[in-house]
This record gives sequence, structure tokens and C-alpha cells, in this order.
Amino acid sequence: MKALNIVKYVLTVIGAGMLVGTFFLYKSTSDFIEKSVETQGTVIELLESRSKSSSDNSIMYKPLVAFTDAKGTEVEFASSTSSNPPSYSVNEKVDVIYNPESPNKAKIKGFFSLWGGTIIIGILGLIVFLIGFGIIVSGVKKKNMLKHLKTHGTRIESDFQNVTLNTTLAVNGQNPYVVVSQWQNPATSELHLFTSDNIWFDPTDFIKTDKINVLIDKKDPKKYAVDLSFLPKVAG
Repeated sequence: MKALNIVKYVLTVIGAGMLVGTFFLYKSTSDFIEKSVETQGTVIELLESRSKSSSDNSIMYKPLVAFTDAKGTEVEFASSTSSNPPSYSVNEKVDVIYNPESPNKAKIKGFFSLWGGTIIIGILGLIVFLIGFGIIVSGVKKKNMLKHLKTHGTRIESDFQNVTLNTTLAVNGQNPYVVVSQWQNPATSELHLFTSDNIWFDPTDFIKTDKINVLIDKKDPKKYAVDLSFLPKVAG
């Protein structure tokens, strides 16, 4: 399915973009800390907000902090992080860091307050990148194995078992079909089950034989390719 081929590249690009964004967030926070000075502030209020990511739409709390900067100006700022239960209480004293040139962009001096966004985006970016890149690498390995089997593999006849759905994969709510066959190795008497690549239509009516050709690596029958060349090609 063409859409699935596109998705792996999209995921890789998105993941790589998030990792690049993580680097710039890290750099921005590092520069902010380097230019900042430290003082003490007080939590004067807990601001309520609805959690968009929560299924129950629960209330989250972020502290509103007041402090006095080096010029004697009273400054208030809302933390960029929120939680439930709240991480701070009203009238609690907190360490604050701020850039003297823009004190209204102050932050609570806490690990998650400073680095939480960077860590979350970095982890998500890494996961998305690894999924996309992993699919690409898996596809390349499969193509190389198929190329090897076509040149050095042994063609055998396996016994057709059934056509079933691959429920581990779904695209737009649709599961692909796979052809399952089996073969008993005459040299070892071991029974091998073979599962074809995904097929995005029901091939049952096109299977007119009890035998399915399979290319195997004689040294390692776990490396195989089910020959479905007899099936019609999907238009488009």
C-alpha cells in the first residue's frame, strides 16, 4: 500500500525535525540560564486550566509567582508547567531565575520547569524517528534478503493452509491478508510455517492450488519469501 510507504518517510522526517527542535530548545534554555540571575519569589495563586490531553478533561494547576527584580520592580509570571495535584502551594517560597533584560520571562528554578519541555519533545521525537527509520531499515533488509534468495535460494513447494488477516497491522481500519503455508523439511523432519507478505485484498478466490512456492535459504529456512507472483496486481 502506497500510503504505508509514505508514512515511514513522514514519520522519519517528523521525528528528525522534533530532534532538531529539541537541540534548539536545549540551546535556548542553556543560554537563558547563562544570562540569568537568581532570586526568591512567592507563589501568589494557582491558575486553573483544562488538560487537553486528558480523557476526563481534568483540571491542571500552574503557579503564578511574584518576585522583585534587581531594579526593585514587582514582577509576576505564570509557570509554563502545570500539574494535578499542584506542585506548589499558595505562599510557598520558590527559587526564581530571570534575565535582567526581560524579567517578565522568568522561570522557577526547578529541573522540570527548565528542562521538561525539552525532555518531552526529545523523547517523543526519538520514538517517532526510530519507528519511521526502523520501518525503512526493515524494508531495506527485506529487499536485500529477497535479492539473495532469488540468486542463491532454494525453491520448494509448501502445502497451502489458509488465508488469514494480519491483525497486528491496520491502515484506515483495514487489516491486510496473508497466505499461510507449511513444509516439512525432509532432512530434519522439522515442520516450517510460512507467512506471506501483506496483501491488501482477499486472495482466496485466486488460489487454485494446494501448493505454494517458497524460496528458502537452505542453511536457515527461517529466511524465506513466499512466491505470490500468481496473484493479480492491484491497479493504481
